[in-house]
Amino acid sequence: MKVDDLLLDRAKRMRREPTPAEAKLWRHLRDRQIANTKFTRQFVIGAYIADFAARDAKLIIEVDGDTHVDQARDESRTDWLQRQGYRVIRFSNADITSGMDGVWHVISAALTAEHAQ
Repeated sequence: MKVDDLLLDRAKRMRREPTPAEAKLWRHLRDRQIANTKFTRQFVIGAYIADFAARDAKLIIEVDGDTHVDQARDESRTDWLQRQGYRVIRFSNADITSGMDGVWHVISAALTAEHAQ
C-alpha cells in the first residue's frame, strides 16, 4: 500500500472516530454554517491530514489535543501548509469545549478577511 493510500485510510478512520472536540467543531462547521463556506474534515494534503479545511478559502483549522505535544513538528507542518497557500488556525481542545463562541468568531473573522482580499 503506498503512502497516499495509507493516509487516505487513516483520514477515513479519523472521520469515523473524531475526538470530542473535533466532533463539536464539526457540528458548527458542516453545512456551510459559517460565512456560507464549505469545510471538509480530515483532508489529506501532501504528507499531512488537516483536521478541517475550507479549500476554496484556503483555510485550515487544526485542533490541538494531547497528541500535539511536538511544537517543532507542528510549526514545520504549518510552514509547509502556508507554502501551499493555506492559512492555518489552531485551537486547543479546551478552546472548543469551553469557548465555542470565541472559536466561531475567529473562524468567521478569518473567512471575512479572506473575502476582503
